[in-house]
Amino acid sequence: MPEKYCKKPVVVEAVQWNGENIDEIREFAPEATSIITGRNDWRSGKKHNEVGLTVYTLEGAMNTKVGDFIIKGVNGEFYPCKPDIFKKTYTHVE
Repeated sequence: MPEKYCKKPVVVEAVQWNGENIDEIREFAPEATSIITGRNDWRSGKKHNEVGLTVYTLEGAMNTKVGDFIIKGVNGEFYPCKPDIFKKTYTHVE
């Protein structure tokens, strides 16, 4: 029978990607992120001028969307988190 566990309270650092805070993201996670400017839509062949963000995690490269949080984990690793999950999991501390 499975046992129940409670997540330990851990304070993490995070920055929310808003599509424009490139400098803040680069300063926060310089080795773990790359900014992508423009992308091609493989279905239509059209180029979009939006800015994207890739986060290099322990599991590999993950693309993010505007609104996602970039979290620095307890061992210094970085990973993205969707805003709804972030709000359910974390609370702001001063």
